[in-house]
Amino acid sequence: MKIIGFVYNNGEAQMVLKGDSCLLNNRKPLFMPDWTNELCVTDCMILRVSRLGKEIAPRFANRYYDAIAPGADFIAMDIAREAQQAGRPWTEALAFDYSLAVGDFVEPSAFNSQPSDRLLSPEEAIAEASRVMTIRQGDLIYIQAKQTPRPVQKEEIIRTEINGEEKLYCKIK
Repeated sequence: MKIIGFVYNNGEAQMVLKGDSCLLNNRKPLFMPDWTNELCVTDCMILRVSRLGKEIAPRFANRYYDAIAPGADFIAMDIAREAQQAGRPWTEALAFDYSLAVGDFVEPSAFNSQPSDRLLSPEEAIAEASRVMTIRQGDLIYIQAKQTPRPVQKEEIIRTEINGEEKLYCKIK
């Protein structure tokens, strides 16, 4: 399983890869890493890939995912700034263990997110990811919201509701 992400970097979408150790299941706490002083979070939507595909045209991309979940993408902003200033990739600030909280999956029609809220539409994300690599059933593709990451504090609770039901719950410890 691959975790392919589209994050906001210098005004545009940048593709990143995360390992499966980055997944934080719904209702599990995130223990704040001791190696960062500035843990931040950005809302995201997570697509669950339902079939094999390569170089998928955007107009066919809706056939390649069967569910969407709300998510929270955690970023060590101090580490990201240091890496950017040194000219290094800032993967270490994004791809640490449990850095992507995944909520409960729902039918795509139940997820009411405006396309203008996201860096890319689900169809654009599937097309771009499949242009670079083959996507397979079970892969996850996440798309950050167009927002500046906000700091999180210990004991903070991150939650998302869809149609009145709590679909994402994560406590910071």
